[in-house]
Amino acid sequence: MSRGPRAAEARRDWGTEEDGCSILHVDMDAFFASVELARRPHLRGRPVVVGGSERSVVLAATYEARAFGVHSAMPMAAARRLCPQAVVVPPDHTAYHEVSRSVMDILREVTSLVEQVSVDEAFLDVSGARRRLGSPTRIAALIRERVQARHGITCSVGVAATKFVAKLASGHAKPDGVLLVPRDATVAFLHVLPVGALWGVGERTAGALERWGIRTVAELAASDVGTVQRAVGRTAGAHLYDLAWGRDPRPVHPGREEKSVGAEETFAVDVRDMRVVESKALELADRCAGRLRAQGVVARTVAVKIRTSDFRTLTRSRTLVQPTDVGRELYLAARELLAGVDLGGLPVRLVGVRAEGLAPAEDQARQLTLEEAVADNADARRDAERAMDLVRERFGRESIGAGTRTVGRSARPGAGASGAAIPVTAGAADPAAGPAAGRVAGSVARPAGAAAAERTSDAEGSRHPVSAASRGPVGRSTTAFGERPLS
Repeated sequence: MSRGPRAAEARRDWGTEEDGCSILHVDMDAFFASVELARRPHLRGRPVVVGGSERSVVLAATYEARAFGVHSAMPMAAARRLCPQAVVVPPDHTAYHEVSRSVMDILREVTSLVEQVSVDEAFLDVSGARRRLGSPTRIAALIRERVQARHGITCSVGVAATKFVAKLASGHAKPDGVLLVPRDATVAFLHVLPVGALWGVGERTAGALERWGIRTVAELAASDVGTVQRAVGRTAGAHLYDLAWGRDPRPVHPGREEKSVGAEETFAVDVRDMRVVESKALELADRCAGRLRAQGVVARTVAVKIRTSDFRTLTRSRTLVQPTDVGRELYLAARELLAGVDLGGLPVRLVGVRAEGLAPAEDQARQLTLEEAVADNADARRDAERAMDLVRERFGRESIGAGTRTVGRSARPGAGASGAAIPVTAGAADPAAGPAAGRVAGSVARPAGAAAAERTSDAEGSRHPVSAASRGPVGRSTTAFGERPLS
Protein backbone atom coordinates (compact mmCIF):
# COMPACT_ATOMS: atom_id res chain seq x y z
CA MET A 1 0.00 0.00 0.00
CA SER A 2 1.27 3.47 -0.88
CA ARG A 3 1.67 5.71 2.16
CA GLY A 4 3.92 8.50 0.88
CA PRO A 5 2.77 12.10 0.86
CA ARG A 6 0.71 13.13 -2.15
CA ALA A 7 -0.05 16.36 -3.97
CA ALA A 8 -3.45 17.41 -5.28
CA GLU A 9 -1.79 18.91 -8.37
CA ALA A 10 -0.54 15.45 -9.36
CA ARG A 11 -4.07 14.04 -9.63
CA ARG A 12 -4.82 15.24 -13.12
CA ASP A 13 -4.60 14.20 -16.75
CA TRP A 14 -0.93 14.17 -17.78
CA GLY A 15 -1.58 13.11 -21.36
CA THR A 16 -2.48 10.03 -23.37
CA GLU A 17 0.81 9.05 -25.00
CA GLU A 18 1.66 5.51 -23.86
CA ASP A 19 4.78 4.74 -25.89
CA GLY A 20 7.55 3.68 -23.55
CA CYS A 21 5.17 3.33 -20.60
CA SER A 22 5.24 -0.42 -20.11
CA ILE A 23 5.58 -0.50 -16.30
CA LEU A 24 2.44 -0.96 -14.21
CA HIS A 25 2.18 -0.76 -10.44
CA VAL A 26 -0.93 -2.50 -9.12
CA ASP A 27 -1.88 -1.57 -5.56
CA MET A 28 -4.94 -2.99 -3.81
CA ASP A 29 -7.20 -0.39 -2.19
CA ALA A 30 -7.36 -0.75 1.63
CA PHE A 31 -6.69 -4.42 0.99
CA PHE A 32 -7.48 -6.09 4.33
CA ALA A 33 -10.53 -3.90 4.85
CA SER A 34 -11.73 -4.53 1.28
CA VAL A 35 -11.50 -8.30 1.75
CA GLU A 36 -13.58 -7.99 4.91
CA LEU A 37 -16.20 -5.85 3.13
CA ALA A 38 -16.45 -8.41 0.35
CA ARG A 39 -17.24 -11.01 3.03
CA ARG A 40 -19.55 -8.63 4.91
CA PRO A 41 -21.33 -6.54 2.26
CA HIS A 42 -23.73 -5.11 4.87
CA LEU A 43 -20.78 -3.03 6.17
CA ARG A 44 -20.20 -1.20 2.88
CA GLY A 45 -20.40 2.56 3.28
CA ARG A 46 -19.61 2.40 6.99
CA PRO A 47 -16.27 3.20 8.66
CA VAL A 48 -14.54 -0.16 9.17
CA VAL A 49 -11.20 -0.77 10.88
CA VAL A 50 -9.27 -4.05 10.75
CA GLY A 51 -7.35 -4.55 13.96
CA GLY A 52 -7.19 -6.28 17.29
CA SER A 53 -7.33 -5.10 20.86
CA GLU A 54 -6.95 -1.55 22.18
CA ARG A 55 -3.19 -2.11 22.46
CA SER A 56 -2.66 -3.31 18.90
CA VAL A 57 -2.42 -1.17 15.77
CA VAL A 58 -4.71 -0.55 12.81
CA LEU A 59 -3.94 -2.96 9.99
CA ALA A 60 -6.31 -1.36 7.50
CA ALA A 61 -9.16 1.12 7.40
CA THR A 62 -11.85 1.84 4.84
CA TYR A 63 -11.91 5.24 3.21
CA GLU A 64 -14.93 6.14 5.32
CA ALA A 65 -12.80 5.59 8.44
CA ARG A 66 -9.87 7.46 6.93
CA ALA A 67 -12.07 10.52 6.60
CA PHE A 68 -11.92 10.71 10.42
CA GLY A 69 -8.11 10.57 10.42
CA VAL A 70 -7.74 6.83 10.97
CA HIS A 71 -4.82 5.25 9.13
CA SER A 72 -2.83 2.03 9.16
CA ALA A 73 -0.19 1.55 11.87
CA MET A 74 -2.13 3.90 14.19
CA PRO A 75 -2.73 2.56 17.72
CA MET A 76 -6.21 1.08 17.95
CA ALA A 77 -6.97 3.20 21.02
CA ALA A 78 -6.30 6.37 19.02
CA ALA A 79 -8.41 5.09 16.11
CA ARG A 80 -11.35 4.44 18.44
CA ARG A 81 -11.08 7.95 19.83
CA LEU A 82 -11.06 9.49 16.36
CA CYS A 83 -13.89 7.33 15.05
CA PRO A 84 -15.87 5.76 17.92
CA GLN A 85 -18.62 4.64 15.52
CA ALA A 86 -16.19 2.51 13.48
CA VAL A 87 -16.87 -1.20 13.14
CA VAL A 88 -13.76 -3.09 14.28
CA VAL A 89 -13.14 -6.40 12.51
CA PRO A 90 -10.45 -8.84 13.74
CA PRO A 91 -7.89 -9.74 11.05
CA ASP A 92 -8.02 -13.01 9.12
CA HIS A 93 -4.56 -13.34 7.61
CA THR A 94 -5.30 -16.71 6.05
CA ALA A 95 -8.08 -15.15 3.98
CA TYR A 96 -5.89 -12.19 3.00
CA HIS A 97 -3.10 -14.44 1.77
CA GLU A 98 -5.53 -16.58 -0.21
CA VAL A 99 -6.94 -13.50 -1.96
CA SER A 100 -3.42 -12.16 -2.49
CA ARG A 101 -2.34 -15.39 -4.20
CA SER A 102 -5.40 -15.26 -6.45
CA VAL A 103 -4.76 -11.61 -7.38
CA MET A 104 -1.14 -12.42 -8.24
CA ASP A 105 -2.38 -15.27 -10.43
CA ILE A 106 -4.57 -12.75 -12.29
CA LEU A 107 -1.50 -10.57 -12.88
CA ARG A 108 0.51 -13.54 -14.15
CA GLU A 109 -2.26 -14.28 -16.63
CA VAL A 110 -1.36 -10.93 -18.18
CA THR A 111 2.44 -11.32 -18.19
CA SER A 112 5.09 -13.51 -16.63
CA LEU A 113 7.04 -10.37 -15.70
CA VAL A 114 5.40 -9.82 -12.29
CA GLU A 115 7.37 -8.65 -9.27
CA GLN A 116 5.36 -8.99 -6.08
CA VAL A 117 6.64 -6.53 -3.49
CA SER A 118 4.09 -7.13 -0.73
CA VAL A 119 0.86 -8.96 -0.04
CA ASP A 120 -1.16 -6.25 -1.84
CA GLU A 121 1.04 -4.74 -4.55
CA ALA A 122 3.16 -5.72 -7.52
CA PHE A 123 5.01 -4.33 -10.53
CA LEU A 124 4.37 -5.61 -14.06
CA ASP A 125 6.26 -5.12 -17.30
CA VAL A 126 3.60 -5.42 -20.02
CA SER A 127 5.80 -4.61 -23.00
CA GLY A 128 5.40 -8.19 -24.26
CA ALA A 129 1.63 -8.26 -23.71
CA ARG A 130 0.65 -5.19 -25.73
CA ARG A 131 0.10 -6.99 -29.02
CA ARG A 132 -2.12 -9.56 -27.32
CA LEU A 133 -4.03 -7.37 -24.85
CA GLY A 134 -3.70 -3.79 -26.06
CA SER A 135 -2.24 -0.61 -24.60
CA PRO A 136 -0.94 -0.39 -20.99
CA THR A 137 -4.03 1.54 -19.87
CA ARG A 138 -6.27 -1.06 -21.50
CA ILE A 139 -4.33 -3.79 -19.65
CA ALA A 140 -4.73 -1.82 -16.42
CA ALA A 141 -8.49 -1.69 -16.97
CA LEU A 142 -8.56 -5.43 -17.70
CA ILE A 143 -6.72 -6.21 -14.46
CA ARG A 144 -9.10 -4.07 -12.43
CA GLU A 145 -12.13 -5.71 -14.05
CA ARG A 146 -10.85 -9.23 -13.32
CA VAL A 147 -9.95 -8.48 -9.70
CA GLN A 148 -13.36 -6.89 -9.11
CA ALA A 149 -15.21 -9.77 -10.77
CA ARG A 150 -13.32 -12.50 -8.94
CA HIS A 151 -13.07 -11.01 -5.45
CA GLY A 152 -15.35 -7.97 -5.25
CA ILE A 153 -12.45 -5.67 -4.31
CA THR A 154 -10.77 -2.79 -6.12
CA CYS A 155 -7.23 -1.85 -7.01
CA SER A 156 -5.49 1.24 -8.37
CA VAL A 157 -2.92 1.14 -11.16
CA GLY A 158 -0.10 3.50 -12.04
CA VAL A 159 1.27 3.41 -15.60
CA ALA A 160 4.67 4.95 -16.35
CA ALA A 161 8.08 4.45 -17.90
CA THR A 162 9.79 3.51 -14.60
CA LYS A 163 8.93 1.58 -11.47
CA PHE A 164 9.38 4.59 -9.21
CA VAL A 165 6.99 6.82 -11.14
CA ALA A 166 4.47 3.98 -11.64
CA LYS A 167 4.30 3.50 -7.87
CA LEU A 168 3.76 7.21 -7.28
CA ALA A 169 1.08 7.23 -9.98
CA SER A 170 -0.87 4.36 -8.40
CA GLY A 171 -0.89 6.22 -5.09
CA HIS A 172 -2.35 9.30 -6.76
CA ALA A 173 -4.93 7.16 -8.61
CA LYS A 174 -6.51 5.92 -5.37
CA PRO A 175 -9.06 4.76 -4.77
CA ASP A 176 -10.12 2.53 -7.66
CA GLY A 177 -8.44 4.45 -10.48
CA VAL A 178 -5.75 4.49 -13.14
CA LEU A 179 -3.17 7.23 -13.66
CA LEU A 180 -0.94 7.37 -16.73
CA VAL A 181 2.23 9.45 -16.57
CA PRO A 182 3.65 9.64 -20.11
CA ARG A 183 7.41 9.47 -20.46
CA ASP A 184 7.63 13.13 -21.54
CA ALA A 185 5.54 14.21 -18.53
CA THR A 186 7.66 12.37 -15.96
CA VAL A 187 9.69 15.35 -14.75
CA ALA A 188 6.69 17.69 -14.64
CA PHE A 189 4.75 15.11 -12.60
CA LEU A 190 7.59 14.65 -10.12
CA HIS A 191 8.20 18.34 -9.64
CA VAL A 192 4.73 19.04 -8.19
CA LEU A 193 5.37 16.56 -5.36
CA PRO A 194 6.75 17.15 -1.85
CA VAL A 195 10.25 15.81 -1.31
CA GLY A 196 8.86 13.16 1.04
CA ALA A 197 7.32 11.40 -1.96
CA LEU A 198 10.77 10.22 -3.07
CA TRP A 199 11.77 6.67 -2.13
CA GLY A 200 14.11 6.72 0.82
CA VAL A 201 12.94 10.08 2.21
CA GLY A 202 11.50 9.55 5.65
CA GLU A 203 10.92 12.05 8.41
CA ARG A 204 14.60 12.33 9.34
CA THR A 205 15.86 12.71 5.76
CA ALA A 206 13.12 15.23 4.97
CA GLY A 207 14.23 17.25 8.00
CA ALA A 208 17.85 17.17 6.86
CA LEU A 209 16.85 18.40 3.39
CA GLU A 210 14.60 21.10 4.83
CA ARG A 211 17.57 22.53 6.74
CA TRP A 212 19.10 23.15 3.32
CA GLY A 213 15.90 24.79 2.06
CA ILE A 214 14.72 21.74 0.10
CA ARG A 215 11.04 20.94 0.65
CA THR A 216 9.85 19.81 -2.79
CA VAL A 217 11.13 17.51 -5.50
CA ALA A 218 11.44 20.56 -7.77
CA GLU A 219 13.71 22.29 -5.24
CA LEU A 220 15.83 19.17 -4.92
CA ALA A 221 16.18 18.87 -8.71
CA ALA A 222 17.15 22.54 -8.95
CA SER A 223 19.85 22.14 -6.29
CA ASP A 224 23.43 21.24 -6.98
CA VAL A 225 23.96 17.50 -6.49
CA GLY A 226 26.84 18.30 -4.15
CA THR A 227 24.48 20.26 -1.91
CA VAL A 228 22.08 17.32 -1.71
CA GLN A 229 24.96 14.98 -0.90
CA ARG A 230 26.15 17.24 1.90
CA ALA A 231 22.64 17.19 3.33
CA VAL A 232 22.01 13.43 3.32
CA GLY A 233 25.28 11.73 2.35
CA ARG A 234 27.06 10.97 -0.89
CA THR A 235 25.26 7.79 -1.93
CA ALA A 236 21.78 8.79 -0.80
CA GLY A 237 22.19 12.26 -2.25
CA ALA A 238 23.12 10.97 -5.69
CA HIS A 239 20.22 8.51 -5.61
CA LEU A 240 17.65 11.15 -4.64
CA TYR A 241 18.96 13.53 -7.27
CA ASP A 242 18.47 10.87 -9.96
CA LEU A 243 14.94 10.15 -8.75
CA ALA A 244 14.08 13.86 -8.81
CA TRP A 245 14.83 13.82 -12.54
CA GLY A 246 12.93 10.55 -13.14
CA ARG A 247 16.00 8.36 -13.59
CA ASP A 248 15.25 4.84 -12.35
CA PRO A 249 16.80 2.07 -14.49
CA ARG A 250 15.64 -0.89 -12.37
CA PRO A 251 13.78 -3.57 -14.33
CA VAL A 252 10.88 -5.68 -13.10
CA HIS A 253 12.27 -8.83 -11.45
CA PRO A 254 9.76 -11.69 -11.77
CA GLY A 255 9.54 -14.30 -9.06
CA ARG A 256 11.08 -12.08 -6.44
CA GLU A 257 11.56 -14.02 -3.22
CA GLU A 258 10.78 -12.87 0.27
CA LYS A 259 13.81 -11.41 2.01
CA SER A 260 12.57 -12.25 5.49
CA VAL A 261 9.83 -13.96 7.46
CA GLY A 262 8.65 -12.50 10.74
CA ALA A 263 5.94 -12.39 13.38
CA GLU A 264 5.25 -10.03 16.25
CA GLU A 265 2.62 -9.56 18.92
CA THR A 266 1.47 -6.80 21.24
CA PHE A 267 0.77 -7.87 24.83
CA ALA A 268 -2.63 -7.16 26.35
CA VAL A 269 -0.84 -5.38 29.20
CA ASP A 270 2.76 -4.20 29.48
CA VAL A 271 4.98 -7.06 30.67
CA ARG A 272 7.89 -6.79 33.12
CA ASP A 273 8.59 -10.50 33.49
CA MET A 274 11.08 -11.44 30.78
CA ARG A 275 10.03 -15.08 31.12
CA VAL A 276 6.68 -14.10 29.65
CA VAL A 277 8.45 -12.25 26.82
CA GLU A 278 10.64 -15.31 26.15
CA SER A 279 7.54 -17.50 26.16
CA LYS A 280 5.99 -15.35 23.46
CA ALA A 281 9.28 -15.37 21.52
CA LEU A 282 9.10 -19.18 21.49
CA GLU A 283 5.65 -19.03 19.94
CA LEU A 284 6.75 -16.46 17.35
CA ALA A 285 9.90 -18.43 16.46
CA ASP A 286 7.73 -21.51 15.94
CA ARG A 287 5.47 -19.50 13.64
CA CYS A 288 8.43 -18.19 11.61
CA ALA A 289 9.93 -21.66 11.27
CA GLY A 290 6.66 -23.06 9.95
CA ARG A 291 6.59 -20.40 7.24
CA LEU A 292 10.22 -21.11 6.35
CA ARG A 293 9.49 -24.81 5.89
CA ALA A 294 6.34 -24.07 3.90
CA GLN A 295 8.41 -21.96 1.50
CA GLY A 296 11.28 -24.43 1.35
CA VAL A 297 13.82 -21.90 2.60
CA VAL A 298 16.22 -21.54 5.53
CA ALA A 299 17.32 -18.42 7.40
CA ARG A 300 20.86 -17.27 8.08
CA THR A 301 20.00 -14.43 10.51
CA VAL A 302 17.64 -14.07 13.46
CA ALA A 303 16.40 -10.65 14.58
CA VAL A 304 14.26 -9.61 17.52
CA LYS A 305 12.20 -6.49 18.03
CA ILE A 306 11.06 -5.08 21.35
CA ARG A 307 8.84 -2.08 21.95
CA THR A 308 8.78 -0.70 25.47
CA SER A 309 5.91 1.03 27.24
CA ASP A 310 7.16 4.45 26.06
CA PHE A 311 6.85 3.23 22.42
CA ARG A 312 10.63 3.07 21.99
CA THR A 313 11.51 0.29 19.52
CA LEU A 314 14.73 -1.72 19.93
CA THR A 315 16.06 -4.30 17.47
CA ARG A 316 18.92 -6.79 17.68
CA SER A 317 20.10 -9.44 15.21
CA ARG A 318 22.55 -12.30 15.03
CA THR A 319 23.94 -14.40 12.18
CA LEU A 320 23.69 -18.13 12.80
CA VAL A 321 26.56 -20.55 12.35
CA GLN A 322 24.50 -22.29 9.69
CA PRO A 323 21.10 -21.54 8.12
CA THR A 324 18.08 -23.22 9.67
CA ASP A 325 14.33 -23.75 9.42
CA VAL A 326 14.05 -25.23 12.91
CA GLY A 327 11.97 -23.24 15.36
CA ARG A 328 13.98 -24.18 18.44
CA GLU A 329 17.20 -22.92 16.86
CA LEU A 330 15.51 -19.64 15.98
CA TYR A 331 14.14 -19.39 19.51
CA LEU A 332 17.48 -20.02 21.24
CA ALA A 333 19.11 -17.27 19.19
CA ALA A 334 16.18 -14.93 19.84
CA ARG A 335 16.29 -15.66 23.58
CA GLU A 336 19.97 -14.70 23.76
CA LEU A 337 19.28 -11.51 21.83
CA LEU A 338 16.43 -10.61 24.18
CA ALA A 339 18.69 -11.13 27.17
CA GLY A 340 21.09 -8.54 25.79
CA VAL A 341 18.52 -5.77 25.30
CA ASP A 342 18.66 -2.89 27.79
CA LEU A 343 15.05 -1.98 28.50
CA GLY A 344 15.93 0.87 30.81
CA GLY A 345 13.70 -0.60 33.50
CA LEU A 346 10.60 -0.26 31.32
CA PRO A 347 8.02 -3.01 30.71
CA VAL A 348 7.60 -4.57 27.27
CA ARG A 349 4.64 -3.68 25.05
CA LEU A 350 5.50 -5.71 21.93
CA VAL A 351 7.92 -8.46 20.95
CA GLY A 352 8.76 -9.75 17.48
CA VAL A 353 10.99 -12.41 15.91
CA ARG A 354 12.20 -12.28 12.33
CA ALA A 355 14.18 -14.77 10.20
CA GLU A 356 16.32 -13.05 7.57
CA GLY A 357 18.88 -13.90 4.90
CA LEU A 358 16.66 -16.53 3.29
CA ALA A 359 18.00 -19.11 0.85
CA PRO A 360 16.57 -22.30 -0.72
CA ALA A 361 16.88 -25.16 1.75
CA GLU A 362 17.86 -27.64 -0.95
CA ASP A 363 20.94 -25.57 -1.84
CA GLN A 364 22.35 -25.62 1.70
CA ALA A 365 24.89 -28.20 2.79
CA ARG A 366 24.12 -28.71 6.48
CA GLN A 367 26.75 -29.53 9.11
CA LEU A 368 25.51 -31.37 12.19
CA THR A 369 25.82 -29.78 15.61
CA LEU A 370 27.64 -31.67 18.37
CA GLU A 371 24.30 -32.54 19.97
CA GLU A 372 22.97 -33.91 16.68
CA ALA A 373 26.18 -35.80 15.91
CA VAL A 374 25.86 -37.93 19.07
CA ALA A 375 22.09 -38.36 18.80
CA ASP A 376 20.51 -41.56 17.47
CA ASN A 377 18.44 -39.50 15.04
CA ALA A 378 20.14 -36.23 14.05
CA ASP A 379 16.99 -34.97 12.34
CA ALA A 380 14.60 -35.80 15.18
CA ARG A 381 13.88 -32.18 16.08
CA ARG A 382 13.31 -31.13 12.48
CA ASP A 383 11.13 -34.21 11.92
CA ALA A 384 9.08 -33.38 15.01
CA GLU A 385 8.44 -29.85 13.77
CA ARG A 386 7.46 -31.14 10.35
CA ALA A 387 5.02 -33.47 12.09
CA MET A 388 3.57 -30.43 13.84
CA ASP A 389 3.15 -28.80 10.42
CA LEU A 390 1.08 -31.79 9.27
CA VAL A 391 -1.08 -31.66 12.39
CA ARG A 392 -1.76 -27.95 11.89
CA GLU A 393 -2.53 -28.48 8.22
CA ARG A 394 -5.18 -31.00 9.15
CA PHE A 395 -6.61 -29.58 12.38
CA GLY A 396 -5.70 -25.88 12.29
CA ARG A 397 -2.84 -23.85 13.68
CA GLU A 398 -4.28 -23.72 17.22
CA SER A 399 -4.39 -27.51 17.48
CA ILE A 400 -0.77 -27.75 18.63
CA GLY A 401 1.84 -25.33 19.89
CA ALA A 402 5.53 -25.40 20.66
CA GLY A 403 6.18 -27.61 23.67
CA THR A 404 7.57 -26.15 26.88
CA ARG A 405 9.96 -27.57 29.43
CA THR A 406 11.71 -26.10 32.43
CA VAL A 407 13.64 -27.17 35.52
CA GLY A 408 14.33 -26.03 39.03
CA ARG A 409 11.61 -23.41 39.54
CA SER A 410 9.64 -24.76 42.48
CA ALA A 411 8.09 -21.46 43.57
CA ARG A 412 5.42 -21.32 40.93
CA PRO A 413 2.31 -23.20 39.87
CA GLY A 414 2.90 -26.42 37.96
CA ALA A 415 5.99 -27.47 39.93
CA GLY A 416 5.97 -30.71 41.82
CA ALA A 417 7.04 -31.16 45.39
CA SER A 418 10.64 -31.68 44.34
CA GLY A 419 10.67 -28.45 42.39
CA ALA A 420 10.74 -30.12 38.97
CA ALA A 421 8.26 -28.60 36.59
CA ILE A 422 5.39 -30.58 35.19
CA PRO A 423 5.57 -30.57 31.37
CA VAL A 424 2.85 -28.56 29.67
CA THR A 425 0.74 -29.99 26.88
CA ALA A 426 1.47 -28.78 23.38
CA GLY A 427 -2.02 -27.42 22.80
CA ALA A 428 -5.68 -28.30 22.94
CA ALA A 429 -7.24 -29.88 19.90
CA ASP A 430 -10.35 -28.56 18.22
CA PRO A 431 -13.30 -30.34 19.85
CA ALA A 432 -15.05 -30.44 16.48
CA ALA A 433 -12.22 -32.48 15.03
CA GLY A 434 -13.16 -35.48 17.17
CA PRO A 435 -11.14 -37.75 19.46
CA ALA A 436 -8.41 -38.33 16.89
CA ALA A 437 -7.52 -34.67 16.95
CA GLY A 438 -6.98 -34.83 20.69
CA ARG A 439 -4.69 -37.83 20.31
CA VAL A 440 -2.61 -36.12 17.67
CA ALA A 441 -2.47 -32.58 18.95
CA GLY A 442 -1.69 -32.88 22.64
CA SER A 443 1.44 -34.20 24.28
CA VAL A 444 0.83 -36.07 27.54
CA ALA A 445 1.56 -34.02 30.66
CA ARG A 446 3.05 -36.33 33.28
CA PRO A 447 3.30 -35.56 36.97
CA ALA A 448 6.65 -34.60 38.44
CA GLY A 449 8.46 -37.74 39.56
CA ALA A 450 6.91 -39.92 36.85
CA ALA A 451 9.35 -41.65 34.55
CA ALA A 452 10.17 -39.46 31.60
CA ALA A 453 12.76 -39.60 28.91
CA GLU A 454 15.40 -36.92 29.10
CA ARG A 455 17.70 -35.37 26.56
CA THR A 456 20.15 -32.51 26.48
CA SER A 457 18.32 -29.52 25.03
CA ASP A 458 20.48 -26.44 25.26
CA ALA A 459 24.05 -25.32 24.88
CA GLU A 460 24.61 -25.16 28.65
CA GLY A 461 23.91 -28.89 28.95
CA SER A 462 20.95 -28.65 31.32
CA ARG A 463 18.57 -31.56 30.97
CA HIS A 464 14.83 -31.21 30.62
CA PRO A 465 12.06 -33.81 31.05
CA VAL A 466 10.39 -34.71 27.79
CA SER A 467 6.91 -36.11 28.02
CA ALA A 468 5.77 -39.15 26.10
CA ALA A 469 4.04 -37.59 23.12
CA SER A 470 0.84 -39.02 21.75
CA ARG A 471 0.98 -40.37 18.26
CA GLY A 472 -1.67 -39.84 15.61
CA PRO A 473 -2.18 -40.26 11.88
CA VAL A 474 1.04 -38.45 11.01
CA GLY A 475 3.02 -41.18 12.73
CA ARG A 476 5.54 -38.92 14.46
CA SER A 477 6.01 -37.77 18.00
CA THR A 478 4.89 -34.22 18.77
CA THR A 479 7.72 -33.61 21.23
CA ALA A 480 8.81 -30.17 22.34
CA PHE A 481 11.59 -28.36 20.55
CA GLY A 482 12.30 -25.64 23.04
CA GLU A 483 12.76 -24.72 26.64
CA ARG A 484 10.47 -22.02 27.96
CA PRO A 485 10.22 -20.88 31.59
CA LEU A 486 6.64 -20.84 32.80
CA SER A 487 5.37 -17.51 34.03
